[in-house]
Amino acid sequence: MRAADAGRPGAPAGPSAPDSAAAVLAGLPPLVDHHCHGVVHREPDPGTFAAFLTEADRPPAAGTTFFDTQAGFAVRRWCPPLLDLPAHCPPERYLARRRALGPDETRRRLLSATGIGAYLVDTGLPGDLTGPAETAAAGGATGHEVVRLEALAERSATDHRGPGTDAAEAFLDTLARAVRAAADTAVAFKSVAAYRHGLALDPAPPGPDAVRPAARAWFAAGAPRLTDPVLLRHLVWLAVATGRPLQLHTGFGDPDLRLDHADPALLTDLVRATADTGTDLVLLHCYPYHRQAAYLAAVFPHVYADVGLTLTHVGPRATAVLAEFLELAPFGKLLFSTDAYGLPELYTVGSALFRTALGEVLGGWTASGAWSTADARRVAAMIAAGNARRVYGLADDGPTEPVG
Repeated sequence: MRAADAGRPGAPAGPSAPDSAAAVLAGLPPLVDHHCHGVVHREPDPGTFAAFLTEADRPPAAGTTFFDTQAGFAVRRWCPPLLDLPAHCPPERYLARRRALGPDETRRRLLSATGIGAYLVDTGLPGDLTGPAETAAAGGATGHEVVRLEALAERSATDHRGPGTDAAEAFLDTLARAVRAAADTAVAFKSVAAYRHGLALDPAPPGPDAVRPAARAWFAAGAPRLTDPVLLRHLVWLAVATGRPLQLHTGFGDPDLRLDHADPALLTDLVRATADTGTDLVLLHCYPYHRQAAYLAAVFPHVYADVGLTLTHVGPRATAVLAEFLELAPFGKLLFSTDAYGLPELYTVGSALFRTALGEVLGGWTASGAWSTADARRVAAMIAAGNARRVYGLADDGPTEPVG
């Protein structure tokens, strides 16, 4: 059947959507998880495990459990078979099997099943977590570092706090050198200004007459956490000057942020201000503002976006969310990430839901005749890996086996 005939009354039936989805995913290259975090080394107790399934920072309401979420159900759908259990087995049985295998074997089994060929790991979170090399090794992949700007600044400040009027000045010099040095080895920087202040930042790079007093005030307050909007802007522009891609948290996260202050549309003036710098901006997660992010990616050449941990947290609705993103986002602008943190299960779930959603969305468009299978497969490969390899300058050095 000709593609032009698809959907016409009386036209012969084309391939089914499931068949089209399988055709789209056939030969999909190893995924590039362009934004993720380390995995805990130790076996978490049941409460700690469940806490990783949510963005909440407090225990669940009395009589409830975080397993009764889309993320919890997704873990029980995709992960038990990899640990020799039936899908959807009770949480207690799953956790018991996990303990029997131990954290190293669990991590190896779950990460090696993701089909991820490269991990870009944000190393800015505290805790006993695997780094880029260890995370990647467990999955038979390659690892790269993403440097979190605020964490870098707070580490740099630690060496300069104390008496003396020149401490803040020395800190600013150390910070500038630290950002330049990090750019030599890291593939990208990341800012969590959305958490520290919100995204409605003055877009202009602050001058020394603003940065120096802000640094002195931060030091005088003795606050370990950097929240000053002038210093946050200073960090952003230090990173932009290196030419490395800059990842920006947008959309939902834990209660440390105000969701309405994390709308990526608030970045519009900063996006305009950085348009001719040669530095790409990558909007992370974006939900529920993914349509705003898609718009920014559509109209500004240096803006890219992902849906990140969104797919894990919306579970079987991942197909609908990804389709909404692809309504407007250019196909060369959307990247894949899991934003997995703490549990290897979140890598497994994030990659499985991504592949499923990608196949269903593009396969549906192929089955309707709107797209050809060849174009759908090409776009799928771009979103899964090609776009990220281009943006971050990665060699095609992942596993050679395609994702089945």
